[in-house]
Amino acid sequence: MPSLGADMEAGTLVEQLIAPGQPVKRGDVIGAVETQKGVIEIEVFEDGVLETWLIEIGTEVPVGTALAVIRSDDEVAEDIPPEPQKDVQEPVTAKPPPAQVGTRPRITPAARRLMAQMGVDAADLDIAAGETIARVDIETRHPRAKPKPQADMRTAIAAAMSRSKREIPHYYLSHTVDLTAADAFATRTNAGRSPEDRLLITVLYAKAIARAVGKYPEFNGHFKEDLFHPSEAVHLGLATHIRGGGLVAAALLDAEDQPLDALMASMRDLVTRVRAGRFKARELSDATITLTSLGERGVDQLYGVIYPPQVAIVGVGTQRMQPVVHEGQVTARLAASLTLAADHRVSDGHRGALFLRAIDKFLQEPETL
Repeated sequence: MPSLGADMEAGTLVEQLIAPGQPVKRGDVIGAVETQKGVIEIEVFEDGVLETWLIEIGTEVPVGTALAVIRSDDEVAEDIPPEPQKDVQEPVTAKPPPAQVGTRPRITPAARRLMAQMGVDAADLDIAAGETIARVDIETRHPRAKPKPQADMRTAIAAAMSRSKREIPHYYLSHTVDLTAADAFATRTNAGRSPEDRLLITVLYAKAIARAVGKYPEFNGHFKEDLFHPSEAVHLGLATHIRGGGLVAAALLDAEDQPLDALMASMRDLVTRVRAGRFKARELSDATITLTSLGERGVDQLYGVIYPPQVAIVGVGTQRMQPVVHEGQVTARLAASLTLAADHRVSDGHRGALFLRAIDKFLQEPETL
C-alpha cells in the first residue's frame, strides 16, 4: 500500500487489473487503491510476472502492507527447468484451433460494486463488445456516479495543513512580475493553433519555476528526519481544485526536462484525471515543490501553506493591467504578484528573494523556456 503523505495511514484495494501469471513491465498500472484523496493507480517499478495477489479487493490495509508478489524476469527464468533433450522424434499432432475471443464486455469487480451501489445496469453504459470496464470508466461515463464524500478529503487536508503550520516555520515573500513578454509569447505561439493545442500562461509559470530551482535547489526537495533532502528532478505539484470541494496537488513529473508543448499536454492530462479523482501514486507522493494559483478568481495575492515534506510553495495572483515604470515611462503593463512560502529551516529570505527574481527573469525571456 503506497504512502501518499504523512497524513495517510491506510487505503483500500479496489481494483486488480492484472491476473496472477501475467507479465508486467515497469510503469504498468496493475491495480488501484482508494484513499481519502481519491482512487490512486498502482504502478510497478520492474519487469516480471505477477505471481499472486496478497490482498483481496475491498480490503483496507495500513500503508506499507504488501499487496502482491511480482517475480523479476531473472527469478522466473531460474525457475524454469531446462527442456530435456529428445532422443526420439515425437509424433506431430494437430494443434487445437485457437479459442475464440468473447464478445461480451468484461467488468472489473470494483466497477461492478460501484454499479451496484449506484443502481446502474450495464445496459445504461455505452460499452463496446470485448471492452474492459474499470471503476474509473463508470465514474466518468455515468451521470449518477458520485465521488467519494468530500468530508474525507477535508479531513485529510486538515491533518496535513495542521501539521504544516504546527511544524514548519514559514516565511513569506511577494514580488510583482511583468507578464507582458510572457503574454506576447503565448499569443504568438498560439496563433493558428486549435484550442486543445494552445499554451496557457500557467505552463510558463511552471517551467520558469522548474528552471529557477536549478539555481536555487534548497527550494526543491523534502525535509525528513530533521534533514533536507534536495531533489535533482523537479516534480512540480500543481494545486488543483476538485469540483464539489477539496484540493489536490498532484505532480507534473520531471517538469524541468519537458518542452513547453509536452509540459502543457501533461498538465491538461493531470488536471483532467485529478478532477475525475484518478491519479497515480507517484503523482501524489513525489511532488518536490508546489505551484498554486487563484488567478481566475480575481485574487491579487495568494500565500500558500507548505505541504509536508516539501519546503516551498509558489503562489500566483490574478494577472491584470497595472501602472508600471518601463524604460523610464509610466505605462500600463500586464502584471501579477508572485508569492513564496518557504521553510525557514532550509532557506532564508535572502535566498527566497533571489529565487523569486530568477522566476521573474525566465518569464521575461519566455523563448528560453
